[in-house]
Parts: sequence; C-alpha cells; structure tokens
Amino acid sequence: MSTQAIAVTGLRKSFGDNLVLDGIDLNVPQGTVFSLLGANGAGKTTTVKILSTLINADGGDARVAGHDLAREPDAVRAAIGVTGQFSAVDGLLTGEENLRLMADLNQLTRADGRRRTAQLLDQFDLVDAAGKPASTYSGGMRRRLDLAMTLVGSPKLIFLDEPTTGLDPRSRRTMWQIVRDLVANGVTILLTTQYLDEADELADRIAVLDHGKIVAEGTADELKRRIPGGHVRLRFADARGREAAERVLSHATRENDALALRVPSDGSMHALKALIDQLDDPAIEVDELSVHTPDLDDVFLALTGNPKNEKVTTS
Repeated sequence: MSTQAIAVTGLRKSFGDNLVLDGIDLNVPQGTVFSLLGANGAGKTTTVKILSTLINADGGDARVAGHDLAREPDAVRAAIGVTGQFSAVDGLLTGEENLRLMADLNQLTRADGRRRTAQLLDQFDLVDAAGKPASTYSGGMRRRLDLAMTLVGSPKLIFLDEPTTGLDPRSRRTMWQIVRDLVANGVTILLTTQYLDEADELADRIAVLDHGKIVAEGTADELKRRIPGGHVRLRFADARGREAAERVLSHATRENDALALRVPSDGSMHALKALIDQLDDPAIEVDELSVHTPDLDDVFLALTGNPKNEKVTTS
C-alpha cells in the first residue's frame, strides 16, 4: 500500500438526471480517521458505495488500499471492511454464530474462525451475550456486533457509514472508543456522519460535502477558523486596566461585563502571540484570557444548504 489508503480524483456519479457526485477529490492517509460531513442526500453514502465496490462510478479515478478501484475490485474487496447505516446482523443467529458465519465467508479455517470469534467477542464486550439471538440485543450491542463482523477478516481500511445513528449517548461513546482503538492499531477509517460532535471527536481530517461537491476540507480547527465570529475574551481586574487595553486594541469591543473586552481573532497561535505582545508593551495586566472559536455546527450551517449556483464565501 502507498501512504494514502484512499486516493480519489474527479469522482462522478449520477442517477438519471440527478447528479450526486460532481467530481470530488479525496486523499485519506493510512492510519487516520477521515470524516465526510454532509446533509441527507449530499452524496456521502454514494461515495462509500463506490469506494467499497458496491456500485460503479460514472467517471474519475480511485485507488483504495493501494489497488485501482476499476481494474482490481476483487483486491479492494479483500482489503476493506464496510459497516453500513443498517445493521447486517442476522437476528435469528446468536452473536457467536454471526461471527462464525463471517469467518466462513472470509475462508478462515475452523480453528482460526473459532479463535477470531472468541477474540472479537471479548474485544467488543459481547462474551456474556454470545449465545443469545442477536434479535434480543440492544441497539448499541447490535452495532458493536456489526462492526465486529466487519473486522473478522482483519481489514486495514474500514468504511463506517453513519455507524452511531440511533444510538444513545453512552453507546455512541463506546463506539467512539472502539474507533480510536482501531486507529491506534493502524487501521484507517473513512467515517460518514451527521453528528458534528462525532467528527470533532474522531476525525483527523474532515471534508464537507454539499450538492455533490467538496466545499471545504481540513482539520476541525482549520474549518472552524474559516468561519467569522472567533474572538478572544479579555477580563481585567479593574476599569483602569480595561481602559488601557482599549487604547491599545482598536478593534476591541466591550461586553456586558463592564471589565471584559472582546477582540476579533481566529484563535491561532500567531494571532494570540500578536495580541499578547500588544498588551505586554505597555505592561497591561490581564486577569483572565479565553479563546472562543466557532464550532462545527457553525461550519456546517455556513458551508452547506446553499443553492447550487451560489458560491460560498468565508473570511
């Protein structure tokens, strides 16, 4: 494999007259979590289906797990795992039987299949429920079993398509920890999600998909800095300190708190250092400093949902 687990250029897909993917580019380094954010119908699931060989693209080039997607689909399938929006668990089988079935499909020997099943039941905290029908499992247990089934063949690249949809907060956090553990062991994750806090918690890089195009890409912090509204809040011990700061900081505005000022800032280290230097020169003492940046909710709302012919601008 190259250093890129996924490398995509100009990926396109239409269903009839509906253009779903309009020439997207993606680069996902090995051993990272890459998250696709987008509203319903933005093209997230279509992207996963194409890259996991479930449907064909209309155009573009892609290499997945080091293999050409169009020329080597069997090699791609052998290297990846997929957990979709809807559980692939067979409710009539027990948890153990579901995993043994996947071991057979992955052509493991009987001994290796038993060993791998036992390992995954323990890893996903399903030992006590192993002999019970999966139909009796809670939503969180079914999702853990679903992901465990994906891991039977030890894939190094996993597609997780909205894996925590419908789960309660505790089950979601359990899944997050499982994802972190997988990445710590060298697995690459392409995650699609509508939960912005999920992308913020897990993703090394995030791409925002809207109307079939990537409208922004970067780390969570980089995306947040693109949206206006970031500022540094300064609080002073007395009015004299605040007034001295106002004379130095021309763009500062007062807050409701009589001793606090708000200074526009992108929150970067460079901007903070420049601000502190401005206050250091006249020896102005600041009692409290806090950085406030837009969150991913702000990013999502600013970058998605615009008409197709309207260009998004950010400062």
